Amino acid sequence: MSQNSDHRRLKIVAGADPFGCVLKDTLVSHLKSLNIDVEDLGTDDYYTIGEKIGQTISTASTTSPETEIRGLVACGTGSGVSIFANKFPGVYAVTCLTPSDAVNARSINNCNVIAVSGMSTSPDTAIETLNSFLNTPFKSPCPASKSEPWPEEIQSFLDDSLSKMSKIGTKTNSTSTCSICSLANNREFRPVEIMPGGSMKIVRDNPTSAIVRFAKGSIEPGHHHRFGHDVVVMKGRKIVWNLSKNGERVELGVGDYLYTPGGDVHRVKYLEDTEFFIRWDGGWDIQLDEDLATANAKLDNEV
Repeated sequence: MSQNSDHRRLKIVAGADPFGCVLKDTLVSHLKSLNIDVEDLGTDDYYTIGEKIGQTISTASTTSPETEIRGLVACGTGSGVSIFANKFPGVYAVTCLTPSDAVNARSINNCNVIAVSGMSTSPDTAIETLNSFLNTPFKSPCPASKSEPWPEEIQSFLDDSLSKMSKIGTKTNSTSTCSICSLANNREFRPVEIMPGGSMKIVRDNPTSAIVRFAKGSIEPGHHHRFGHDVVVMKGRKIVWNLSKNGERVELGVGDYLYTPGGDVHRVKYLEDTEFFIRWDGGWDIQLDEDLATANAKLDNEV
């Protein structure tokens, strides 16, 4: 069985909600019988497991050049988990109920996450569908092409499709190429309501750029953003803990730079009044993963 189209080592990251866990376990066993490396994230609610799969595949798409990492996620219908996984850049999750669905998704869309239905797909059909997902190269003949090679104009469209898909959501409404026309004047610092001691001035929207200030002693509780972000410190000092990477700690001072991938949970402590420039790969958002009291308690013995 050919595992992928470019001869890189293949790894599958799998997970399910309670309605899809039995089918997921069946498919994980099948993958292991094929000697395919599997990371099983287990069972969680459908939006959380969809997010975990999406975050993992999105991060792997830029950090694992020697391994092709794809995802397998199951819920009752296969729809909810694919929607949540697709919130992450570089993730192309498709709900596949039949082998033809999987062949079309791989051939036309270079699908890298297959979502399956634990309520409507039999184990035999699911295994056959998974095999199609594993063995179909991008741009190959498929049911949508009547199993014939794609015409030249379609082949050309597919050649350009991946680069175009990766840019979706990054465009701004402005068509001007004049830097002066993009000048952000008279914008004010506004408090970050869920982060006491912090204020932010957004100078560009989607992809978002901002200047952020935090007072000495402020703490950002554990949180994450949907998009990765770059930080350059202009004043002061702070410590960042990446909780998604075993609490990896880094101290940043003036001129220091840090990139945090989308979805990574991180906590921050400000050692001085601090100001920094930050740029998100998409729109600004923030989701708290712990409250301020919890963060304070955990930092008592760390700083």
